[in-house]
Amino acid sequence: MTDLQPSHADHYLRQCLNVNDLKNLAQKLLEPSAFSYFAGGAEDEAALARNLRALAEIALHYRVLRGVGERDMTTTLLDHRLSMPVIAAPTAFHQLAHPDGELATARAVKAEKSLFVLSTLSNKSVEEVAATKCPFWFQLYMYKDRGITRALLERVVASGCSGLVFTVDAPVLGKREGDERCGFRLPPDFSMDNLLPRDAESERRKLATSGLTRYFSELIEPNITWEDIRWLAGETGLPVMVKGIVRCDDAVTALDNGARGVIVSNHGGRQLDSAPATIDVLPRIAQVLAGRSNAAGQLPCLLVDGGIRRGSDVMKALAAGADAVLIGRPVLWGLAAGGEAGVRHTFAILRDELDRTLALCGCRSIMEITPDLFHA
Repeated sequence: MTDLQPSHADHYLRQCLNVNDLKNLAQKLLEPSAFSYFAGGAEDEAALARNLRALAEIALHYRVLRGVGERDMTTTLLDHRLSMPVIAAPTAFHQLAHPDGELATARAVKAEKSLFVLSTLSNKSVEEVAATKCPFWFQLYMYKDRGITRALLERVVASGCSGLVFTVDAPVLGKREGDERCGFRLPPDFSMDNLLPRDAESERRKLATSGLTRYFSELIEPNITWEDIRWLAGETGLPVMVKGIVRCDDAVTALDNGARGVIVSNHGGRQLDSAPATIDVLPRIAQVLAGRSNAAGQLPCLLVDGGIRRGSDVMKALAAGADAVLIGRPVLWGLAAGGEAGVRHTFAILRDELDRTLALCGCRSIMEITPDLFHA
């Protein structure tokens, strides 16, 4: 922590003009190990940098003279009406950023008329988040013990969750050398009611002392297969989004096995460091999925995350074929910088930037964002 005064938080927040400003403020406010955990990637962090670089190098081939005095950024995502096509990605341990943790995030996301994807690795339970009345999906890591997974899914369904996000790119955790150098450990008093059995105090102590990577390897199932998508959909009756796809054939196979859609993601550069940038593979996946239906005859939902830092990045992703984007680290930077108000500020920044980009690209609505803006 630094000598920045919490009483001046609103002043600091107002000084943040973009997501990178929020990141810089968050770095000043967070413990170094917490900032490293949120900001870092796997190994040399090449995939993390590749996501950012690939987006920055894309040009938008804008239109002119299109009468853009009035613009509409609203969209619908699996029956959720969103104020803009940006939702909060699943990210772990929000209490490292702010004492209210995921509750502050959920309140902000609700106020911004968006959607929150709650992580298995959250500090606040699915029931606590549901009590905020924020629309949410639940991100799932499959436990080795299928009974524990089933019990968690029962809680998720009972809480009113409207969708599952099945993360498939982490059969093991990537090697995050920054966390090892910092000696990253979770505070022993952190609540993790989604990850751990609800009465497992000894398990909490074990996680705090052994470290996340070792504990993850003991608890989480590495032998997940395509059949698990069908199992999850049948067990819960919820639409299942498969997160961690970077290949066209995997995207098609996910739909063939009952997925409602896919999330093109390389885990924010935190898993395979040689993974491609998500924006680079998104257009091909979008093209392959165009007009294709899933096993239930539904048209697929296509989302993307990784490196979204500007409203223009959102525009690029939509032009490349995404229905919406997920933001992870930008939410955490806002949360660290100002709690609920900070997360709302993150959304406000991106909303203002996306609105301006729409106008400058000659689009009056999200529906007018077409592939020719990406490739003229």
